[in-house]
Amino acid sequence: MMGWTETVRTAVAALNARRMRSALTMLGILIGIAAVMLTVGLGQGASASITNQINSLGSNLIIVSPSMSTSSGGFRGGGSVVSTLTTQDAAMLADRDVAPDIAAVAPVSQVSGSLQSSETTWTSTVVGTVPEWTTVRARTVDNGRFFSQSEVDAAARVAVLGSTTASELFPTGQAVGQTISINGQSFVVIGVLTSEGSSGSTNNDDTVLVPLTTFASRLSTSSSANSVSSIYLSGTDADSLSAAYQQVKTALLASHQVTPDNADFTVSTQAALVETATSITGILTALLGGIAAISLLVGGIGVMNIMLVSVSERVREIGLRKALGATPGVIRRQFLVEAGILGVLGGLVGVALGVAGAAILSPVIGITVAVSVPATLLALAVSLGIGLVAGVYPASRAAKLAPIDALRSE
Repeated sequence: MMGWTETVRTAVAALNARRMRSALTMLGILIGIAAVMLTVGLGQGASASITNQINSLGSNLIIVSPSMSTSSGGFRGGGSVVSTLTTQDAAMLADRDVAPDIAAVAPVSQVSGSLQSSETTWTSTVVGTVPEWTTVRARTVDNGRFFSQSEVDAAARVAVLGSTTASELFPTGQAVGQTISINGQSFVVIGVLTSEGSSGSTNNDDTVLVPLTTFASRLSTSSSANSVSSIYLSGTDADSLSAAYQQVKTALLASHQVTPDNADFTVSTQAALVETATSITGILTALLGGIAAISLLVGGIGVMNIMLVSVSERVREIGLRKALGATPGVIRRQFLVEAGILGVLGGLVGVALGVAGAAILSPVIGITVAVSVPATLLALAVSLGIGLVAGVYPASRAAKLAPIDALRSE
């Protein structure tokens, strides 16, 4: 009886005799495997990128944002000019009696600013905030220092630059100690933030920070000096983040005299943002992966068709081997091995194509396309499974051929 070694050798010889057909048969599988790998990898990379962006906002972060705004007359509307959040809200939330699980509070207001130095001009986001901003946003100063509470109280005209902004305004020299103009107002640069890099389309290093009081008196476009764009808060630790969230929400509902149904603010936590982003990217990845998997099905059908053609072309060979004593099991095994080899080879080439595609796509789209080892092994197992399943019917058909009928065929 023919052993496995002889079966594999015979199968390889049969496939090698029909190289072009074998290559075309593998094409459907390798494209399917590569498509699934790249789709899943892109989804995982996008999820990781979004998670990193959210985590880069700060540690144990809670964000309070206005859900609507009011005009100076107190009427709510889409064309509002005054935020529903104020510095009084931030001061209230900083009270440990009100929110004991809040470690730091940083109200923030921002506008687009036209910057000018002695060397050049630049446009960046100007943020008015308080010293606690560095704690809440987990940022550090690389050169110089951050502004102090006394400078906030005095509405000092000092500024801290992001690393990109500093290099753009002062490409040939030191930024700290220099004077810049922000929307026509003079500020002294006292520090440059440590670089954090870009998050998708947002450059975290292209920013200017000034004391919140200075922002309100000299740069704000709001009609209310006390309004802020949002409030960033840091929980004492990850375990107390849920409690801190409830404390913030309860305090603001009472302060604004609103109910949860008509609240004029929204509170979101870092964990909730990550969970939402992961859920969305997971759904999209599953959808796109399912679409890509259809090509695997098409590849499997291609293997079955080719194996059926192979059985038809090799009827006399099958009949001769049966006449010489080959059992139906041996015949079935040979055709299954041929189909399995096509599946495995297609899978290996598809994996290689997927890895190469990931390496090429990552720098092009700016998102790391993850290549998971378990996913790669699963892809190879799937390709082998597809080959074997697709070969079952042709192999069974070959095994059932009667020797006398096969030898009589033209």
